Amino acid sequence: MIPRPEYPRPQFVREGWLNLNGQWGFEIDHGASGRARGLVNKEQLERKITVPFCPESQLSGVGYTDFMAAVWYRRSFTLPREAEGKRVFINFGAVDYLCEVWINGQSVGTHRGGYVGFQFEITKAVHPGENTVVVCADDDTRSGRQPHGKQCNEYHSRGCDYTRTTGIWQTVWLEWTEQSRIENVRLTPDAANASLLVEAEIDGPTDGLTLEAVASFAGAVQAEASADVDGHAARILLLLEETHLWNVGEPNLYDLKLTLTREGETVDALQSYFGLRTISFDGMKCLINGKSVFQRLILDQGFYPDGVYTAPTDAELKADIERSMAMGFNGARLHQKVFEQRFLYWADHLGYIVWGEMPSWGVDPKDPWVLPIFLEEWLEALRRDYSVPSIVGWCPWNETWGESGNGQREATQRLCYLATKAVDRTRPCIDTSGGLHVVTDIYDTHDYEQSVEVYKERYAPDAPVIYDRFEGRQRYTGGPVFVSEYGGIGWNPDGSGWGYGNGPKTEEEFIERYRGLTDALLDNPNHMGFCYTQLTDVEQERNGLYYYDRRPKFDPALIHDITARKAAIEE
Repeated sequence: MIPRPEYPRPQFVREGWLNLNGQWGFEIDHGASGRARGLVNKEQLERKITVPFCPESQLSGVGYTDFMAAVWYRRSFTLPREAEGKRVFINFGAVDYLCEVWINGQSVGTHRGGYVGFQFEITKAVHPGENTVVVCADDDTRSGRQPHGKQCNEYHSRGCDYTRTTGIWQTVWLEWTEQSRIENVRLTPDAANASLLVEAEIDGPTDGLTLEAVASFAGAVQAEASADVDGHAARILLLLEETHLWNVGEPNLYDLKLTLTREGETVDALQSYFGLRTISFDGMKCLINGKSVFQRLILDQGFYPDGVYTAPTDAELKADIERSMAMGFNGARLHQKVFEQRFLYWADHLGYIVWGEMPSWGVDPKDPWVLPIFLEEWLEALRRDYSVPSIVGWCPWNETWGESGNGQREATQRLCYLATKAVDRTRPCIDTSGGLHVVTDIYDTHDYEQSVEVYKERYAPDAPVIYDRFEGRQRYTGGPVFVSEYGGIGWNPDGSGWGYGNGPKTEEEFIERYRGLTDALLDNPNHMGFCYTQLTDVEQERNGLYYYDRRPKFDPALIHDITARKAAIEE
């Protein structure tokens, strides 16, 4: 059985594809000398690995957790008959970090970045019958110039850093198209005017091409329109007959079919979907489609005990969202990781809001060499996920500390914010979560104070709008606020691992502390939301509401009642 067999890109679905997950040849290249040693042409590598699981994981069948300078993969595939004579592409959901791919001994491309998918055209390199693909991934989390999120740059996991991920960690697949194809699509909903703007990029010859779009809801056509392709692009405005809004707990989604035609003949076709959803602010309130929504977020790090960065099944992606919702949360900060598109698919279909975040740990914004490396990957993430209804905000940096002296940190954060807004004006952007803000749409802080009495004083309705431990180095000047990390209360009966502050001695003490900290934020009429740390334990960090194996530590209904009660700002 092929692991992770589902189509990996659910907002951009083509019929013609071949899943390449499963058993591959595998070899660790500690000296990163494999090219010189001829591993590209080596007929059999030393080991076997199960793709798409990283070699550090149990599910990969390798389970090697030391540093690996480079890793190599090799497998053969038979080109399907229906792909012969067409353009053929190989796709990777994510490979960490610097990847090169060979088809039948011919290099077909390289990609830098560990979190976002990419594709190479391999039309001229493949042939009918059996073909060979070889992949090399170089990975150096200790370089200081490679964003790696929560992957530990020491041998043992420690503190907030965990097991590393090297090489392929998302689905690999083939696709084939005609000479002209839809390369990328941006979907911009307008809830107030019940419309959708479709912007498509077209690759290949464009003479005589027309793009057709049909939107439907529950099987009934709501809008259809077409536009001629002009300059490798086509724009269509769909005016919807009925308004079905997407919101928290109301996952109304329209189906969208895009067809590229020439003289009435189909050239390319995609299946997609979208949600009619607009984000705005009214003073301190966050509005989704004009409705005040208090963001009850959980910090989700996206780690799995047997798959590390990769969920063992698609069902587990959905289940993590359901676990969060069972405890009263309506969304998550997807923390220090660009989550796979299948997770976002389930967030869309469950009415669960999320914040997209770049895995910024591992690089220093004060280093001028970092910006082009960082921004290149961040822009790829924005491009990939622009059309996702459940994403309600972006955050390129997390906890940037200290002054740069030469202003490089400030310039880096400002440029990342401006680049984000240039790509997407429809969502808010936080320049750096919990750190020193330079320019931001929302002013957030991280506050792991464990005393309920202190918390209630800090966040009392008559206290300053936001408690800022960096007062003097930055200044709140207005706009929406929230505490985007709090709690982190440690709970592990065997006493191992760690949580923030002194852990409670009993379950009752845990519940009362959770209630007190959460009540303080819910009762503050100026706060638009909160984010509790965290959904599950991750290795040595034992402050999840669930254990690492996803067993609940407490009755979910009890936590739900505390989390989900009405917030003061919703009155």
